[in-house]
Parts: sequence; structure tokens; C-alpha cells
Amino acid sequence: MNDTWLVAGLGNPGPKYAGNRHNVGRMVIDLLSRRAGSSLTSHKARAHVADARLGVLPGGAPGPRVVLAIPGTYMNVSGEPVSALLRFYDIPPERLLVIHDELDLPPSTLRLKRGGGEGGHNGLRSISASTGTRDYVRLRVGIGRPPGRMDAADFVLRDFSPAERPELLVTLEEAADAVEHVVTEGLEKAQLRLHTP
Repeated sequence: MNDTWLVAGLGNPGPKYAGNRHNVGRMVIDLLSRRAGSSLTSHKARAHVADARLGVLPGGAPGPRVVLAIPGTYMNVSGEPVSALLRFYDIPPERLLVIHDELDLPPSTLRLKRGGGEGGHNGLRSISASTGTRDYVRLRVGIGRPPGRMDAADFVLRDFSPAERPELLVTLEEAADAVEHVVTEGLEKAQLRLHTP
């Protein structure tokens, strides 16, 4: 039984997009790799990956093995590298955790769930199509709705403003904590921690 997790953070590649709202998933992976003392390196599956152990198990043992991944493709074709990594590391889709931005949640709100629809999110749609299942864990990072009449597609490709940065940094830490709780305690306990006020 392979107890390794694949944790994928969605976004778009390149410095032009690095600070975009659409890239919060990638930002969480960067933070997790720093926490684990691991470097993201190029993988033949068109992704950057770090092989790490996350968190601490009850009793103080190091947490489980986790493959942290950032697809090297654009958001709408994230599924190809994600499914290739699942095959390469022989990880079942139910041990896939995808971190992504969520327009339908207020800024800085975090929600964990398994399965469900894609809600118009092209990255999730691509992953569901490539893996043949929706039965994977999602960590949804709220970015809120665009102001006024701004198009949602333009909004997600905008950088977080300097005024939003302090709150964003807190949210990224909380998101990284949530990922660690999923892999060390299981989804249900992690959901209770995250969703209970």
C-alpha cells in the first residue's frame, strides 16, 4: 500500500503570473517545500517536484512522504502533468490533494473537501478529465469575486495588491498547515480543525 500523497498547487508558469490570484496554489507549494527543507526540481512529467516529509505524526515521528508538485503547464492543462505524476509515483487519485484559487469563497477563506464539481475552474476540469475521477481532495483558497463589472478572467490574472499581501501571507501559512493536517491526521480531522470556528 503506497501511503505517499501527491500535493499539487495550481497556477500559471513564469514570472509574469507569479503574483496572480490564480497562482495561490503554487504559492502554498513553495511555502511547503521551504518548510520541508526541500527544493523543487524539474521532472519529466512537465512539473517541478519536491520529495518531502510533511508535518509530524503523533509520537513525534516525521510525517508521511509527500510529493509536492507545481505543474509546468498553464492552468487549463494542469491535468496532464498531475496524472503523469500519479502514474510515475504509483499514487492512487484518492491520495491526490489539489490546492487552487476559489472565486466563490471570500478572500482568505479556506475549505477542504473531497470530490464534487469543478465550479467552472479550468484547472480542476483538466485534472478530473485526465485522471478520470473527481474523487480527489481539494483545498480551496478564497480570493473573492471581482469588484464592479470586472471580468472574472481578468481578476484572477491580477496580482494581489500591496495592501492584500499581509493577509495573503497569513492565509498561505494556514493553507500549508491544512495540507500538513490532511497528510498526518486524515481529511476528516483536518476538516474539523479548519472548518470549526
